[in-house]
Amino acid sequence: MMTHLLIESLKPRKLESMKTNKHTIPGTPLFDEHAAQKGYALNKMCYSFNEKANRDAFLADPDGYMSRYGLNAEQRAAIESKQVLALLAAGGNAYYLAKFAGIFGLDMQDIGAQQTGVSKDAFKAKLVAANDQC
Repeated sequence: MMTHLLIESLKPRKLESMKTNKHTIPGTPLFDEHAAQKGYALNKMCYSFNEKANRDAFLADPDGYMSRYGLNAEQRAAIESKQVLALLAAGGNAYYLAKFAGIFGLDMQDIGAQQTGVSKDAFKAKLVAANDQC
């Protein structure tokens, strides 16, 4: 009986949404179990960028590298656009996407500017203005 329960617990299952109190923030994609499944290949690829050899391999042949990880069309387009919001919508996790952003020299101000829809200089000005109010 115990062996049967263990085997049953190891079988893959279709995840169901939590039906409890989900909070939303307008304009912010929720990273839940569905996003995790959707973005698995993308996040796995971005995690691989922890190693320099993998970053170099991606830069040498982005299409081949994306194929190696099985990225879908939406994920490929998001990678090619270098747009963080598109990557998040494609199931990307912000922590893994930081690895990708670093390859192209994007810093947190670049990402903040993309997320707020302003230029990097305008985003920097907002940060300075907010600091001046403290």
